[in-house]
Amino acid sequence: MMPDVEVRSPEAPLSPGEVHVLWWFIQGSIMELETRLRLRRAWGMCERHSVAALSTEAAFRHCYLHGPAILYADLMDRAVRAFEMAGPLAGPRLARRLRVRGPCLMCELQLGPNSAGGFISDERVAEGRDLSRFRSFMAESERHWRPTVCGRCACIAAAARCRIHLLEDLERNPATGLAQHRALVARIAAHVKRYSVSLRWERRGTDSAEDRAALVGAVGWCGGWNTLLGVL
Repeated sequence: MMPDVEVRSPEAPLSPGEVHVLWWFIQGSIMELETRLRLRRAWGMCERHSVAALSTEAAFRHCYLHGPAILYADLMDRAVRAFEMAGPLAGPRLARRLRVRGPCLMCELQLGPNSAGGFISDERVAEGRDLSRFRSFMAESERHWRPTVCGRCACIAAAARCRIHLLEDLERNPATGLAQHRALVARIAAHVKRYSVSLRWERRGTDSAEDRAALVGAVGWCGGWNTLLGVL
């Protein structure tokens, strides 16, 4: 049985400005080459905005999460490659590869809980803030993503680490054992890739609950779990 996760308070609701930008982001900006390169350098977005991007897409697209699935399949594939090293300097090399090399796209635009909205209706803001579809998506696959929750994020006795806390562990002890972290990353990567492929028209319906859970696990691994746990 998994230990209980500490209950977290939800983040402040998305501001009209955040919903406005995320609405346009999911219309196609996420697929632009320069945007994808920046997302790769930053391992996605910050914790607040990575969850916001996923929850607004779930709200506006009724949980058809093709764009995020493609993005996180790419990021987790990058993580798998980061672990493909050996020798006494494996820890420091991995740490260099896991560090962010650019800012969160949303934070760089100074978007936060108090950002004004531009030309966006109150109805669209309310829809973008609605967490019910994303909460259901998480709840339906919870038993599969729960073992991937970072023990440090959730304040539980679990060995799993998100990228951020794994970096902290490596900085304190470069000789930190990597085998279990490598296996976790490989498992998430394999399942989120299958989920991404299942969203193609010709492969629809081929995903499993574990594949869907891997998208939650990938977001948590890349950016941290506090905001995700607050959503649920």
